[in-house]
Amino acid sequence: MSSNVIASPRSNSAQSPKYKRNKGSHSSFEMVAWLFMRMSGVVLVVLIFGHLFVNLMLGGGIHQIDFGFVAGKWASPFWQWWDLAMLWLAMLHGTNGVRTIINDYADRNGTRMTLKGVLYAAAVVIVVLGTLVIFTFDPCPAGAVVDLPSFCPVP
Repeated sequence: MSSNVIASPRSNSAQSPKYKRNKGSHSSFEMVAWLFMRMSGVVLVVLIFGHLFVNLMLGGGIHQIDFGFVAGKWASPFWQWWDLAMLWLAMLHGTNGVRTIINDYADRNGTRMTLKGVLYAAAVVIVVLGTLVIFTFDPCPAGAVVDLPSFCPVP
């Protein structure tokens, strides 16, 4: 019986140049990214459970969530900033995690750059659109006369 030893996938052998340790800015960026994942994860747990508690446990539960409920919540700057923090942290946290997966599994530099370019573009679009929705949301648009919520003034 022969004992074949499988090298660690992240060993610093000549066969795995992608994983050679770099001294300098690259390694400090990865350390900051690693710390960000831990800290943002803790903050996200608080934000998400607070969000779920307010939306599902207080008041009428899931049956209360409709256009009027969201409009009422976003009338308060506190809830706008809460949801904004949740959006930004979740997108940055998720983007950083997917970036790490791309770095681990994409073998070619061109593939890695393309995947990360698409990832960053998607993250920017979602963050920008989400931020615009949170801060420009108007439950009572001017000129609308059909199906306005009960709290909107009658034109």
